[in-house]
Amino acid sequence: MCKYLCVCICADWLINLCRRKKELKARTVWLGCPEKCEEKYPKNAIKNQKYNVFTFIPGVLYEQFKFFLNLYFLVVSCSQFVPALKIGYLYTYWAPLGFVLTVTVVREAVDEFRRYKRDKEMNSQLYSKLTNQRIPSDMVFLRTSEKTGSCFIRTDQLDGETDWKLKVAVSCTQRLPALGDLFSINAYVYAQKPQLDIHSFEGTFTREDSDPAVHESLSIENTLWASTVVASGTVIGVVIYTGKETRSVLNTSNPKNKVGLLDLELNQLTKALFLALVALSVVMVTLQGFVGPWYRNLFRFLLLFSYIIPISLRVNLDMGKAAYGWMIMKDDNIPGTVVRTSTIPEELGRLVYLLTDKTGTLTQNEMIFKRLHLGTVSYGTDTMDEIQSHIINSYSQSSAPKVRKSVSSRIHEAVKAIALCHNVTPVYESRAGVSGETEYAEVDQDFSDENRTYQASSPDEVALVQWTESVGLTLVNRDLTSMQLKTPGGHILTYYILQIFPFTSESKRMGIIVRDESSGEITFYMKGADVAMSTIVQYNDWLEEECGNMAREGLRTLVVAKKSLTEEQYQDFESRYNQAKLSIHDRNLKVAAVVESLEREMELLCLTGVEDQLQADVRPTLEMLRNAGIKIWMLTGDKLETATCIAKSSHLVSRNQDIHIFRPVTTRGEAHLELNAFRRKHDCALVISGDSLEVCLKYYEHEFVELACQCPAVVCCRCSPTQKAHIVKLLQHHTGKRTCAIGDGGNDVSMIQAADCGIGIEGKEGKQASLAADFSITQFKHIGRLLMVHGRNSYKRSAALGQFVMHRGLIISTMQAVFSSVFYFASVPLYQGFLMVGYATIYTMFPVFSLVLDQDVKPEMALLYPELYKDLTKLLMVALTIRTWHWLMVVAEFLSLGCYVASLAFLNEYFDVAFITTVTFLWKVSAITVVSCLPLYILKYLKRKFSPPSYSKLTS
Repeated sequence: MCKYLCVCICADWLINLCRRKKELKARTVWLGCPEKCEEKYPKNAIKNQKYNVFTFIPGVLYEQFKFFLNLYFLVVSCSQFVPALKIGYLYTYWAPLGFVLTVTVVREAVDEFRRYKRDKEMNSQLYSKLTNQRIPSDMVFLRTSEKTGSCFIRTDQLDGETDWKLKVAVSCTQRLPALGDLFSINAYVYAQKPQLDIHSFEGTFTREDSDPAVHESLSIENTLWASTVVASGTVIGVVIYTGKETRSVLNTSNPKNKVGLLDLELNQLTKALFLALVALSVVMVTLQGFVGPWYRNLFRFLLLFSYIIPISLRVNLDMGKAAYGWMIMKDDNIPGTVVRTSTIPEELGRLVYLLTDKTGTLTQNEMIFKRLHLGTVSYGTDTMDEIQSHIINSYSQSSAPKVRKSVSSRIHEAVKAIALCHNVTPVYESRAGVSGETEYAEVDQDFSDENRTYQASSPDEVALVQWTESVGLTLVNRDLTSMQLKTPGGHILTYYILQIFPFTSESKRMGIIVRDESSGEITFYMKGADVAMSTIVQYNDWLEEECGNMAREGLRTLVVAKKSLTEEQYQDFESRYNQAKLSIHDRNLKVAAVVESLEREMELLCLTGVEDQLQADVRPTLEMLRNAGIKIWMLTGDKLETATCIAKSSHLVSRNQDIHIFRPVTTRGEAHLELNAFRRKHDCALVISGDSLEVCLKYYEHEFVELACQCPAVVCCRCSPTQKAHIVKLLQHHTGKRTCAIGDGGNDVSMIQAADCGIGIEGKEGKQASLAADFSITQFKHIGRLLMVHGRNSYKRSAALGQFVMHRGLIISTMQAVFSSVFYFASVPLYQGFLMVGYATIYTMFPVFSLVLDQDVKPEMALLYPELYKDLTKLLMVALTIRTWHWLMVVAEFLSLGCYVASLAFLNEYFDVAFITTVTFLWKVSAITVVSCLPLYILKYLKRKFSPPSYSKLTS
C-alpha cells in the first residue's frame, strides 16, 4: 500500500467557491477562475460540540430541569428563602440538589471539552497538501501521477466496505503534457446538486479553449468523496462540495442526548408521587379545618412531605450506573469492552430491536472460492487439481488454443471468463521504499508472484481472481486500456479493454468487452446475479436448480456468460454508447438501454460460489438473542444478493424459513401491489433495498412498519448511513420499544447515535464507530454476555434501587403524616437539620446501594437460558429482594448501623440517649420491625410457591 499519497487542492479558491444557499442546487466550477463563481462554499469545518461558551450552562440546566424530579426540588429549595415557608436549614434542600447539579455540570464540561479538542485538531489541519490523510471535501478527480490514469481509494468510513475502490481521472486533464497546463486551460465542471446517495454522481467536464470544444461525461468513478483515503499514487482534483454539502456530512446525523427508559419511567412516577403529595397535603389541611392562613399551611405540608419524592434518587442511580460500567469493563469474559456513556447501562437489559451492520460486524469480509458448476459437472475445493490439469492441457499446444468441444475447452473458457470479467487490479510490493516503508509501483514485465496482491471494490472478485491464479491462469497486470494473463507455461496473453460496465444495484451485473491481441477477436463477458442473468443467457435446464442448491449451502453465487462480437457490431454499439453517456437528462436510462441491446442470447459458461467467512460465534449469538425475544434487523450498504446470502449463512434467517424479497418499486402503485403481496405471507423474513424502502415509507409508512415489525427478521440492503438512522427512528416512533444499533464503520455512526443504545465494534474499519458508540466491544459475540448478563443485571438492580429509594422517602413522609395528625395537624417538622440529610444519605445509603451486587442467577445460567432476559420481576424491600447475599452486602448493613450508632455521640441534641438505651425502646423497635416485615415475608413465600419467577425454577 502506498505510503506516499498526496492530494493537492489547487488554490485557496477551491475551498470557497460558492456561497451557501438555503436550498442545495447544481453548480458550475471553473478551474482557476474564482471570479466566475457566483457563490461561495459553506465553511469546510466539522462541529461535534453540543454547546458553546454562552449556551453551556443554560443548555445543561435545561437538560436537567426538564426532568420533573429536579424541577420540583428546585422549587422546593427556592421556597426555603421565604421565612413563612421555611421548614429547616437551607443545606437540607440545597446540598443534595447542588451535589446533583455539580456532578452533572462537571461531567458534561469534561465531555464537551474533549469534543472541542477533537474538533479543533481536525479543523486546524491545512489541506493544501495531504499526506496519509483523509480527503477533506468532495472532489472531481482531474489528474494522477499513476501512468494508468487511475488510483485506488479506501471508503471504509463512508460505506463500511474495507475494499479499495478504483477511481479514474478525467481523461482530458490526465492527457495534458505537464501539471502546469492544468492551471492554464479554460475549462469548467458542471456538478449536480448535493445529495445523499454516495453511489451515484452526474456531471460533465467541458474544455472551451480547444477546437472543437471537449465535452466529457462524469460519473461516480470520477469522484473522490470526503472522508475517503487515497491509497495509491498522487491525485489532483477540483472541489465541488464542502462542509455540510459533502456526502459524508449529509449522511451523518447530529448526536442526541440519550436518556434511559428507566429514567423516563421514574420521571413519570415522580409526577404520580407529586399528585399523591398534593392529595395528602390537601387532606391534612381539610382535617385541620382550613383555619387561619390555610394556603400557607398547605404549602408547608407540601414541603414537609417532599421526601416522598427523594432528590437522592438521581444520586443513587448515577452511582449505581457508574458501578455497572466498572463491572462491564472488568469482565474478563468480554475483554476490551469500554463503557463510553455511563448514563444508560440499564438500557442493555430492555432491548427489543437489534439493528446490525453486516460487513465487519457479522462477517469478516474475507471470501473463499468454494464451487464451480458447468451444468453437467461440479467442482469443489477438493477437485481444484483436476481443473488445473484441464487448464494445463488447454495451453499445452499453443498459448492461444482453438476452441474445442471438450471438457478442457469448457473449463478453459469458464476460467478465462472469470479471469477477465472483473475490476480487479494486481499491485506489486517493492521493499525498496524510503525509510523501510512499503510502496506499490508498476513492475515492467516483472510479475513476481510472491510480491503480488489484488485490489478491487468487491472481495468476491478478489476471491475469484485468486482462484483463477490457483488453477493456472494468473492476472499479472492491468491498466485502464488492457490486462495481461499468464498461462501455466509462463506465456503472457494481452487483452485490450474496450468497454467496462460496473456493477449497479439496479442491473445486478457487470460486464466487460475485450479484444484478444493475438487473434483480434472481440468478446463481451458478463457476470451477475441469477435473477438478472437468467433472462439474458440462452435456454438451459440447470441454472435455477444449482443456484438454489448453492444458496442453501450459504454460498454467494455469480452466473458467468459471454458473447462474441464482430467489428461492425462493436463499432455500432460504441457509437450509440458514447452518445448516451453525454446525455444530461435521463443519462442512466439511456446508457442502460444501449447496453441491454447487447445482452441477448448470451452463452452460459458457468456458475460460481464463494463463501463470506462469518465472525466467530455469530450463529449461536444470534440464536441466543432471538431466544431472548430480541428482533434482529440487518442494515447494510451491500447488494441484495450478498445480504440475503449472509442472512442465511449466519442463521439470521433459519433454513426452513421463507424469505420475501421485496421487488424494486418506484411508484405508489407498485409499492401498494408489493405490500399486498407481502401481507399475504406469514412468518416470513423480509429483504428490501434502500430505494424500495424509501418509496414505501413515502406513501405507506405506517403500513410498512407494522408489517415489517411482525417479521422474524428483516434485511435492508443498499442502505445509506442516513437511511440506517431513519429506520432506527421509525422503530422508536411506531413501536415505542427500545432499540440497539451495532456496527464497526464510519457509515454506522448515524445509526449508532440514533439508537437508544449504540454499540461499536473496533475492527478493520477503524475506531470511528467505536468512539461514537455508548459501548465498545471487540467482537460481535460479546454482545451476548453484554446483554444477557450485564444488561439484565443492570436493569433489575436499577429498578430495585429506584424502588427502595422511593420506599425510603415514603417511610419518612408517613412518619411525618402520623406525627402531624397526632399533634392536631400541625405543619411542623418531625426531624430537624442533619437527621433528614443523614437519613437520606449515610444512614440508609449503604444497604440500598448494595443492591448493585445482587444477582438472581449466575452469569452462566443467564447465558444458557436467554428467555430470562424478557422475564423481569419486582420485590418490595431490600432484605426481601436480595437473592444472593454478597459479603459486601453484609458489611453495608453493619456499616449503616455503625454510622447511626456513631452519630449518637456527635448529634446528642437530636437524640434522647437515655430512652434509646432502655429495654422498652429495644422491644418496641423489635416488635414494630417484626409486625412490619412478617406480612411481607408471608406474601413473598406465597408468591414463590404459587407463582414462582422463572429464575427460581433454575435455582431451586
